Amino acid sequence: MSLIVAIFCMVLLAEVISWIGKSVLIGWFYILYLRIFYPTLAEKQKKLKTDILNTKAELLKTSAQDQFAKWAKLRRSVDKGLADLEKLNNEMNSVKTSFSVKFSSGIWICTTGAQFVIGWWYRKTAIFYLPPGWFGPLTWVLAFPFAPKGAVSVGMWQMACRRVIKVGERAAKELAASYITLRPASVSEKKTS
Repeated sequence: MSLIVAIFCMVLLAEVISWIGKSVLIGWFYILYLRIFYPTLAEKQKKLKTDILNTKAELLKTSAQDQFAKWAKLRRSVDKGLADLEKLNNEMNSVKTSFSVKFSSGIWICTTGAQFVIGWWYRKTAIFYLPPGWFGPLTWVLAFPFAPKGAVSVGMWQMACRRVIKVGERAAKELAASYITLRPASVSEKKTS
């Protein structure tokens, strides 16, 4: 894959991740992570919650005055279940925190870190050359920091790609907003006709 396309794809990936949101991605992949690496933990939590709810429902049906022994036994069972559930929730929270740190680091390495490395590695490489005289004395800005004069550097190409993607995002949002505002009016007009 050529450098120009690779850089565009890396910038696009970073922008898509920012559009979706890191917290949403962590939520999606955490569920997958639990199913793959901790399948018994999630099932144990679900079973424990179900047992507690069933026991609590039975406890509410039991009279504390008429059937005190049964009520006390159910109450101890609910309390023990809640304590076990709290321990399990703490364990799952530590797993989620650990996963969140690892996942965030992975996202940073794949997006921002990779862009830094590519920018540094190809800092003297020209992405493409501009026709002479197009930008006059400002051609050195496009070659900044180390690309040959008259060329577009990796850093400038990354900035240009990011800008074009952001402009495309804004245009898509405005188009979607205008479509949404026009659509209900046309639907309500059809209903009145």
